[in-house]
Amino acid sequence: MTAIAIFRHLMFAAGLALVSAVTVRAMISARVMDAPSFRKAHATPTPKGGGVGVVVAFMLGISILYSFADFARLADPYFRGVILAAFAIAVVSFLDDLNDWSFAVKLAAQVLAALAAIGSGLYLTVFNLPYLGPVDVGWLGILATLLWVLFATNAMNFIDGLNGLAAGVSLVACGFLAVIAAGQQGWFVYFAALLMAAGLVGFLPFNFPRARIFLGDVGSQFCGFMLAVLGIAAARFGAVEMSFLLVPLLLFGVLFDVAFTLVRRLLAGQRLTVAHRGHLYQVAQRSGLDARWVAVVHWGFAAFGGVVALAFIAVPAPLKPPLLLAVLAPQLGWLAWVANRARRHGLGAW
Repeated sequence: MTAIAIFRHLMFAAGLALVSAVTVRAMISARVMDAPSFRKAHATPTPKGGGVGVVVAFMLGISILYSFADFARLADPYFRGVILAAFAIAVVSFLDDLNDWSFAVKLAAQVLAALAAIGSGLYLTVFNLPYLGPVDVGWLGILATLLWVLFATNAMNFIDGLNGLAAGVSLVACGFLAVIAAGQQGWFVYFAALLMAAGLVGFLPFNFPRARIFLGDVGSQFCGFMLAVLGIAAARFGAVEMSFLLVPLLLFGVLFDVAFTLVRRLLAGQRLTVAHRGHLYQVAQRSGLDARWVAVVHWGFAAFGGVVALAFIAVPAPLKPPLLLAVLAPQLGWLAWVANRARRHGLGAW
């Protein structure tokens, strides 16, 4: 890709960032309010739904991509499936922002959106593994694809509890994913990640360091869902063994926090669908750590995951599995630090 092409793409992204910012400003005026509660970090009613700006920028950009950039299109069934699924998750999650639906309703809507993408053929059944080569798992791959999309979507939704955290992590992940995809000539993933990044750039100044508006479910679920879907597309980068791990590496900080919290609550006999403030990032903030620093730490986790993903692509196949431990070490350190801080500040069992 030439320098002129990169410049044009960045100018296009800048235009979409402006569209996002204008839309976010309109959503502030619309005043869809998020009321404070025991499980939330804010103390005064604040507008939510800022993710509409991200969605509008992405959908506008993807429509232009579909119409004019043939070289960056997926095969038509896949492309239409992605657009339909993206639109579906955006609409349903925005309605959730308006109506505060139950988790069961949210999950049902997410399943339908995921099935729209899977039904278009965007799923994995063959995993290219070191030492073993291609492994065909058949219908189990379709189930794994569905579970991955649902977990990533909800993980990003659960992590959206502090200013700039979910949006910043998504932005960092999109930046690295765009670079990785360009290097693999995966032009659809490259452009889609760039479009999402543009929407997030337009939103973040309204949310960090001080929140004039929150991302809302429409933003957090959309970002999680689209990064999950792009992870499936990136898994088809044929030159990279275990390429299905690229997006999980980028999101590892988020995925670890949510997985650890779910397992911990399950072992404690707590209902998983009940609202709480027991995520590691929430405990860190409750123990007195500035919320802005908690967000920045998670941005750092995403950036570190990006560096590991780049190394993952470059190293020989036998070194890939040990390299995966690199992203686990910071999370274990963070867990130990937060747990110790929670004890010292009398948070008990969190």
